[in-house]
Amino acid sequence: MRYAVVIEKAATNYSAYVPDLPGCVATGDTIADVEREIRFAIRFHIEGMIEDGVNVPEATSVVEYVEG
Repeated sequence: MRYAVVIEKAATNYSAYVPDLPGCVATGDTIADVEREIRFAIRFHIEGMIEDGVNVPEATSVVEYVEG
């Protein structure tokens, strides 16, 4: 499954979250670091949901860049 990920610059690092998987977050010193960490977090989060008998939500978020 392919999930949308939001990556934001923080004061000293980067953070990422998955809108379709509440609570699935990661941080990293660089964008590459946070991308690697969020991939791991998504797998870990989904494995935990399955172990807990919780339905894994379908990916429904859409990401677009819009000119302002």
